[in-house]
Amino acid sequence: MTRNTRREFLAASATAVAAASIAPAVARAAHSANETVVLALVGAGGRGQGLAAGFAAIPNVRFKYVCDCFQSRAAAMAKQMEKLQGAPAAAVSDMRKVLDDADVHGVILATPEHWHALGTIWACQAGKDVYVEKNPSLTVWEGRKMIEAARKYKRVVQAGFQNRSAPYALSAREYLRSGKLGKVVHVKAYNMLPGGPWQLAPDSSPPAGLDWDRWLGPARLVPYNRSRHTGWYDWYDYCGGAFSGDASHTLDLARIALGDPPPPRAAYCAGGNFAFGTKRPTPEIQVVTYEYPDYVVTCEHGTYTPYLRKSNQEERYGRKWPFWPQNCERIEIYGTKQMMYLGRHGMGWQVFEGDGKLVAEDKGYFPDKYHQADFVDCIRSRRQPNGDIAIVNDSANLIHMGNVSYRIGDQRVVFDAKAERFDSEAANRLLRPEYREKYSVPEQV
Repeated sequence: MTRNTRREFLAASATAVAAASIAPAVARAAHSANETVVLALVGAGGRGQGLAAGFAAIPNVRFKYVCDCFQSRAAAMAKQMEKLQGAPAAAVSDMRKVLDDADVHGVILATPEHWHALGTIWACQAGKDVYVEKNPSLTVWEGRKMIEAARKYKRVVQAGFQNRSAPYALSAREYLRSGKLGKVVHVKAYNMLPGGPWQLAPDSSPPAGLDWDRWLGPARLVPYNRSRHTGWYDWYDYCGGAFSGDASHTLDLARIALGDPPPPRAAYCAGGNFAFGTKRPTPEIQVVTYEYPDYVVTCEHGTYTPYLRKSNQEERYGRKWPFWPQNCERIEIYGTKQMMYLGRHGMGWQVFEGDGKLVAEDKGYFPDKYHQADFVDCIRSRRQPNGDIAIVNDSANLIHMGNVSYRIGDQRVVFDAKAERFDSEAANRLLRPEYREKYSVPEQV
């Protein structure tokens, strides 16, 4: 990426467009970049707290609400918001109260994944723009409904795949396009995390102030269990596992570098709880092979490798490069002439030839601030965001394809991208969850 291109990209992502319009449920007059964008945080867990702090740091952005079905957490975050922005934010437990307020322009949806589709659709129907965290959908069918809602109601829906706003992601793509790497034959994406034995907690009464029914939302009604509530990553009812919550970033970055190819024709996943032999619903190791017409993409995900690590602060925000072989979230792109290491979280990329000769590189910077500013800019300008839900849906579906293959018994699945269906009835039964009636994702959005 040239210096001018980088400067133009950062300027477009990090600043608002003056004299643009904000259009929630009812028509509004045009707003300039100096007028306030009003947001609501839905889901005040760890990621939600980080997002709120990032958005609150953007000029002329204010949070009016913090919504969480755990009252104490909503109240605590509302107090923190007042410190961050110098103005109060109301703590509420039902997101529909937020959506009924015409003052709110957009919602930051940082709930568990099983709420992403319904929350996004409700928000679009209410005329709100949406920043929805990864993985944006729980299943293939949900992703399509989210796209339909965004287009029908003319809403900005930005998925929390920050690499979409990262200059190093675009420069990696340009390097591959230059042909210097040669013909790309194999891409290896890693998400090898630390972890330990899993144990199921006993059912119990919910903590005081938690609306367990609302927390479950679209998912089936089950007794309260701490393992489900605080360990929702481990349950297919609420998430696609840490594979979905973390490897989705890595696969999305790989797709950016490859030029956002169409979906693979098939996927095969092998895995299991081989490390600790526990009965955790999602596997301790899974390895997925994606079959593209001209190359193969593999993703290796696990939760048992303490000797591998994520990037540190110096690597994310500074000029230090990771030691690639021990980085747990790297991407390796193998061409016929060179190979590239590519890393998310701001690590950037390096290209090597024989004998370990470094021939090209672009150091990155953690892209949250660019991605969040891009969403605010799009609320004003009404352009499509860098992480538009339709663009990233194919990345989300890579996760779904891998999980579907694993859940039907490590079977290869062929995917019809046009119909968004598999060649297996067992696989197709996992396209759409069974919803509870009052929290059902509608067939017609």
